[in-house]
Amino acid sequence: MTRNMLFALVVLILPPMACADEVQVAVAANFTAPMKAIAAEFEKATGHKAQLSFGATGKFYAQIRNGAPFQVFLSADDETPAKLEQEGLAVQGSRFTYAVGTLALWSARPDFVDAKGEVLSRGSFAHLAVANPKLAPYGAAAMETLDKLGLTSKLQAKFVQGENIAQTYQFVMSGNAELGFVALSQIMKDGRIGSGSAWIVPAEMHRAIRQDAVILAPGRDNAAANALLRFLRTRAVLAIIRSYGYQ
Repeated sequence: MTRNMLFALVVLILPPMACADEVQVAVAANFTAPMKAIAAEFEKATGHKAQLSFGATGKFYAQIRNGAPFQVFLSADDETPAKLEQEGLAVQGSRFTYAVGTLALWSARPDFVDAKGEVLSRGSFAHLAVANPKLAPYGAAAMETLDKLGLTSKLQAKFVQGENIAQTYQFVMSGNAELGFVALSQIMKDGRIGSGSAWIVPAEMHRAIRQDAVILAPGRDNAAANALLRFLRTRAVLAIIRSYGYQ
């Protein structure tokens, strides 16, 4: 079945509302590209509009606790949405895993990163970009990987730290860092890695990057918020998510 046919079925499942709503969505930076595509299809299928804000999971958590008017949160981990539920800031029972992320070591230079990541142990580079592990789950996964490889101390002086995974990607893309740990979704589309060279980090090198979505308290009675979480579970959307390298 083609993607267009799948979306036609989604339209039948989620018909456009007579009075379309708008939903404010906080989205983990690693999910930027797929979420833009999903939001466009969501509006076509339901009539609802998703207003997207992208950033670091840790920063969003602080903003939500301080009253930011987000109605849906697509986190880069499963711990933060669970914590929001426990604190009464998210709707109980709305949380689910929408994607499992994949970490990649990437360089914008072709043939710079080998297929086994041995470039790290050689250390023939000046800068290694890593997202802030306190704010970004992909940064935490990168540090776990380096710890497992026994390279953290050796490479620490070369770290260039991004506030989130989007900034980390920009450090590498711009050449300010020869290589860096990014989300596979940032360098893959339609099942293929684009430019540069990469090592896809084996899943056993770090804790699983389970990414959970949840309806926040301000979105409890918002039709668009509830429709978006249903939409994220459809086969058509899962096909988009997988095409960016998520499990």
